[in-house]
Amino acid sequence: MVELPKFFLFLKRYAVSRLYSFGTAFENLKDVVVALLVVKRGKYSTSFLNTSFVILVITVIVGAPAIAENASFGNSLNETRPVYAASVVTVDPFENPVTTNSTENLRPRDSVISYLVREGETIGSIAQKFNISIDTVKWANNLKTDTIKIGQSLKILPVSGVAHAVQSGENVYSIAKKYSTSAQNIVNFPFNDFADLDTFQLTPGQTLIIPDGVIEEAKPIYENQGRYFAQIQAGVKGTSTFIWPTSGGITQYPVWYHMALDIANAAAPPVLASDTGTVTFAGCIQYGYGCHIILDHGNGYQTLYGHLSSINVSPGQAVEKGQTIGVMGSSGRSTGTHLHFEVRSGGALLNPLNFLQ
Repeated sequence: MVELPKFFLFLKRYAVSRLYSFGTAFENLKDVVVALLVVKRGKYSTSFLNTSFVILVITVIVGAPAIAENASFGNSLNETRPVYAASVVTVDPFENPVTTNSTENLRPRDSVISYLVREGETIGSIAQKFNISIDTVKWANNLKTDTIKIGQSLKILPVSGVAHAVQSGENVYSIAKKYSTSAQNIVNFPFNDFADLDTFQLTPGQTLIIPDGVIEEAKPIYENQGRYFAQIQAGVKGTSTFIWPTSGGITQYPVWYHMALDIANAAAPPVLASDTGTVTFAGCIQYGYGCHIILDHGNGYQTLYGHLSSINVSPGQAVEKGQTIGVMGSSGRSTGTHLHFEVRSGGALLNPLNFLQ
């Protein structure tokens, strides 16, 4: 047992001695290798670079397919790519074209199309269907009333406005002035063609779309019209019951300062005699009632029809209840197309709603 500690002490010293000798030999060898690399650095550096490049190429070729297969960025690109739906149009030889999805309004129409009126449709519903104004439909088809028939062919403009056939000598400026819009508005419409894009020269006979253009109502001619009065005809007597003189919406009800009924309708429908009577006045003035008619019904009542665009009867003429006597307009003291309707008795204005059936 006394020899065991001495053995471990010897073993420790021997191990330390051997490690020291190995470390010294390693340091000497390292110094030789470093010196050799420094002396031959050009030769070995070129070989090292070439070898490294070859290893890098091999790594890319072997590893790239695996990386691409497992990477998630490829799928994310496909998922975020926008998808555009195409507008599909179904055409039936006996029907109007109908777009089958909600993208129909995304494709602008570039020209005037023909549309066949279907059962139950009105000018208003057709205008709404094509996102244009009612006046646009009426102007394009020269419609004077709101009456249309099933199967009737209507011209439908691509936008609200007017379609104009260019005449010789016209230009965008004169046409714009005619339809109360700007030349720039005409030029901005992308489907209008010009013979010369620099001067916006037009070709006679071409159809030009005038976006937001309007056709102004012909102003009544007041010269030499004056006022025309006549006496009532004997035997012509009303029923003392009155029918509505026109169609439209009531824009002003009778009040103390305006004891009359204002009935508006942008379609400018005919105006009818509310009851049988004699035309005692038919004429136009530049103010007040504008172009208007007064009927005497021979029973103490008179009716007045104001702001007309045209008059279809003459003073002294006997008219029947429901007979067309004029057309609604905006003449005189008026800001829009409507009929001013009064009922009078003994020179006093009465509330028309108390008499209309």
